[in-house]
Amino acid sequence: MSNKKSKTSKVGRDAGTGKFIKVIESERRKKTTIVETIKKSAGKRKKN
Repeated sequence: MSNKKSKTSKVGRDAGTGKFIKVIESERRKKTTIVETIKKSAGKRKKN
């Protein structure tokens, strides 16, 4: 088994309001929601 972390994550979003919701609820309400795949950033950067 490899210990790879995924570089993406799924997020549910309400199409009308734009608010984030759970992916499970988004899959239930397909007409009014969207499941988005978002890339995870490499890490936090320091500002000078």
